[in-house]
Amino acid sequence: MKKLFSNIKGDAFGGITAGIVALPLALAFGVSSGLGPSAGLYGAIFISFFAALFGGTSTQISGPTAPMTAVSMVVIAGIIAVNDGDVNKAMPVILSVFLLAGLMQVGLGILGLGKYIRYIPYPVVSGFMTAIGVIILITQILPSLGYYPKEDEQFVEQFKPQAEEIILENILKEEAGEGILVLENFKETINRAEKISDDDILRESKTLAGTEASGVLGAIKVLPRALKNINWLELALALGTIFIIYGFKRITKVVPSTLVALIVMSGIAIGFGLNYRPIEEIPSGLPIPNLEIFTTFKLSSITPYIFTALTLALLGAIDSLLTSVVADNMTKTKHKPNKELVGQGIGNSIAAFFGGLPGAGATIRTVVNITSGGKTKLSGMIAGVLLFVILLGLGPIASKIPAAVLAGILVTVGIGVMDYKGLKAIPNLPRDVSIGPIKFSMEVVIMLTVLILSTFWNLVYAVGIGLVIASLMFMKKIGDLTAERSDVKTLKEEAWEDEVGFPENLKEEVFIKHIKGPLFFGSTSDFQQLATQIPDTAKTVVIRFDRMQYMDQSGLYALEDMLLDLRKKGIDFLFVDLLPQPRYMMERIDIIPDFVPEEHIFTTFKECMKWIKENVQDTNT
Repeated sequence: MKKLFSNIKGDAFGGITAGIVALPLALAFGVSSGLGPSAGLYGAIFISFFAALFGGTSTQISGPTAPMTAVSMVVIAGIIAVNDGDVNKAMPVILSVFLLAGLMQVGLGILGLGKYIRYIPYPVVSGFMTAIGVIILITQILPSLGYYPKEDEQFVEQFKPQAEEIILENILKEEAGEGILVLENFKETINRAEKISDDDILRESKTLAGTEASGVLGAIKVLPRALKNINWLELALALGTIFIIYGFKRITKVVPSTLVALIVMSGIAIGFGLNYRPIEEIPSGLPIPNLEIFTTFKLSSITPYIFTALTLALLGAIDSLLTSVVADNMTKTKHKPNKELVGQGIGNSIAAFFGGLPGAGATIRTVVNITSGGKTKLSGMIAGVLLFVILLGLGPIASKIPAAVLAGILVTVGIGVMDYKGLKAIPNLPRDVSIGPIKFSMEVVIMLTVLILSTFWNLVYAVGIGLVIASLMFMKKIGDLTAERSDVKTLKEEAWEDEVGFPENLKEEVFIKHIKGPLFFGSTSDFQQLATQIPDTAKTVVIRFDRMQYMDQSGLYALEDMLLDLRKKGIDFLFVDLLPQPRYMMERIDIIPDFVPEEHIFTTFKECMKWIKENVQDTNT
């Protein structure tokens, strides 16, 4: 506790500054997610406070981030679509997924898996981060142009036939659930259909129009219509915001340019009474917990979203721990990765109860905190408290912020989050994989695969596919490199020093094989040929394991097959200098002592030589 208040002045200034930086981003992320600005603000409040309180990085500022919002956006859109476009109906399920992700993060921390997050390959992270930037950038083009598909009457009109079909299908499903046989009772169906109003059809048509225009592909599909229906005021507000964000940085970085852009452009829009589109209203008063989450949080309800929740949890963990490393480098301290995951998980879980977006450690906000004097957990907690005060006191004012201004802010976020370092490296990476005459870099393939699949298909699956490809290619590379150094081939070998002077009369009866390097999946194909290449005159095979430090399951079974072949031919086999790990593997499946008794295992070649002289007869004499 004493340490917590050891830097009150610096922590207060750092926390307040970081909170100010977080405000416009939290509102923008909330709007872009589809849950509204309050969701972003609630997420920033609770995650910032509780992740700081329970986390393992003293100076970390947490809240909704671009990667977490992009994945959340996919989750939210999917669940809303399943629930007939009704946000209120879908909300408990959405928050249940966010809660599950938070609990998974706590579990990762308790299990001590935080230190392993760093092993996720860079090409996967690079492709994912660039895809996040592309997704945010493209999906914000429409609101920057002031085009909203649900408000385009001609666009919505074309979905009315499909809307009528969906409404009719819903009536039939209701009747089926009530046990009404439609073919026996048309009147009930007709009665219910007659109650359908034009407003019902219009509402469903707008939902379909919004779904059609959602995501990257949807935005690209309706872009031609948007360009024909530009709202020049909204575009001017968005461009003005972008100009100030980039321009003000050239003047000074003491005051966050994002906040300056938010205040200036909102002030112009409000002060001149412009006819702009405001963001959704931010509820005033204290955040209210969503108690429906308790009835929804059941295994049957969340099972389809377990993998999605795990992706959110892992992404939040990666995002947070990368920021922790940045904080360590700046403060010359050492974060506690597992404790940090527990703190992030607690913050995300509590935020879910209050309808907040999930988040993670935010690099920019953390850097601002540190450079402004923040040194302890108190700074992150103060940032959360500041946002809470803004919510209570300035909610009605914040609700007047133009939607186009937040769209402009998000455009700069999308541009900034892309991994330009990875993109610039593409021409210079070694082309280490060949398909026919074509050579290419596997790192580039992985990055572009994740980038393309994330942008145009599914963020969750793209990361999984990228990890699988990266893991397979890593195993292949390591296998190839190890196989180059490993020697299990049955070639004429130079005698080792202790084999010099081996009796000439026994060289035809005794075949000595040296295994140099691990016996694993990458070298088993060569090893399997050993039994077929042993000279016909050999009666005893000596296998020297002095330099075989490791054996995997593939190597183990390859060895077993070879010993079976030798036994069928009536050939004895002797082991020399068997190291602990390979011996343990052989004992697990009883190669020792069933195939190779202890008296046939020798510590040195000298002991083996003594046994050979006593037991192997020269057939030529």
